[in-house]
Amino acid sequence: MAILRKSFTTEKYQATYYVEESHEGMRLDQFLQIYLETWSRQEIKKRIKAGDVVIHNREGKHRPSTILHYQEELTFTVPNTTQEDEYWNGELLEKDEHPEVLYEDKNLIVIAKPAYMAAHPTGSHLFYCATVYFGEKYNQTIHSIHRLDRETSGVMLLGKNPETSNTLGEEFFHDKVKKCYFFISKENETYDGREYFESKERLGAGDTGLKRVYIDHYPEDSHEGKQAHTKFKVIYRENGYALGLAFPQSGRQHQIRVHAMVRGLPLVGDKLYLGSFKMFQRFKDNYATPEDHELMEFHRHALHAVALKINYQGGQSIFRSGLPRDFIPFLKEKLSISISEIEEKMQAGILEYFNSI
Repeated sequence: MAILRKSFTTEKYQATYYVEESHEGMRLDQFLQIYLETWSRQEIKKRIKAGDVVIHNREGKHRPSTILHYQEELTFTVPNTTQEDEYWNGELLEKDEHPEVLYEDKNLIVIAKPAYMAAHPTGSHLFYCATVYFGEKYNQTIHSIHRLDRETSGVMLLGKNPETSNTLGEEFFHDKVKKCYFFISKENETYDGREYFESKERLGAGDTGLKRVYIDHYPEDSHEGKQAHTKFKVIYRENGYALGLAFPQSGRQHQIRVHAMVRGLPLVGDKLYLGSFKMFQRFKDNYATPEDHELMEFHRHALHAVALKINYQGGQSIFRSGLPRDFIPFLKEKLSISISEIEEKMQAGILEYFNSI
C-alpha cells in the first residue's frame, strides 16, 4: 500500500495515496477503507460526498462508487470539527488543550497527559494527540515512546528524535520502567479489605471484532492469555470507595483496570469493567442511560499515571505528576479526607515503592 504523504496539525489531517496496479478498478470508498480500517463505510461515504476526497487531475466532486485507475493519486482531508468531542450527561466536556510539561531537554519531553488525549494519531483520533500538539508547537516531528489509554491521564514521555524514542521505547518494551498509578475504585463484595495485594491473572482478548476491546482474565496457571502481574496498595477507604496505588510489573492492555476489578475494586467510571461491553458501546455512541451515568459516577475511568522511574542519560530518573484537576471535585464530594492528605499518602506510597526496587 502506498501512502505518499501524511500531515497532521491540530486543525487538519491530510494524506495523499497512490493507486497501485492491484487496486485498478476499485471503488473509491473501498480503496479508502483499506487505509481507514477503523472508520465505518458510512463515515467514509459521508466524507467523499462532502468533497473531502480529491482525485488529482479529475474535476468536480466524486462519488463513493467512483472507479480508480492505476497510478492515480488522491488526497483525503479531514478538518477538525466535532469528531473528538466527549460528553457526560449530555454536556460537552472541556478539554485541556495545553498539556503541562513536567520536564524537557534537547531529547525528551515529559508531560502530564490530559484525559482523552491520544499519544499519537490512530483510527479516528487524529487531532487531540500529544505528538500532533508538540509537533506543531516545535515545528518538528515528535515521537511517541509509550502509550496510555485515552481516558488515562498522567506522566507520558515523548521523544524529540528517533534515537531517544527507540532507546527509551526498549526500556518500556522489556518492562524495565517502574510505573505507579493512582486510582479511585468502588468496593464490592469480592474485595477482602487487604491494604497490600497482588494480582497475577493472565490477560487477553477473548473475542474478535468490536468486542476485542474487552480484556478477559484467566488463572495464573492457565495456558490462555498472557502473563501479567500488578502490585497494589490501598491508601484510603471511605463510604465504599478505595483510593490506591497500582504498580504494574508487566505492560498488558487494561492490566490495572482488569486486575483491580478481579480483586473487587473496579475503577470508578470504568465503562467496561465496572460496567460492561454493552454499556461501553452506549457511552461510545452517546446513548448512555441515566442509570448508566449513575453507576459510573464519573466521566472516565479514574486512573492516573502518577510517576515512573526510568534509565535515562546514564542514571535513574523519576518523573511525577500531581492529581489531575478533574479528580479533585469528585474526591471532595465523596470523601472527608482533604486533597493535601491524599497527596501526602500518594507521595509516601510512591517513595516507598521506588525505594524498594
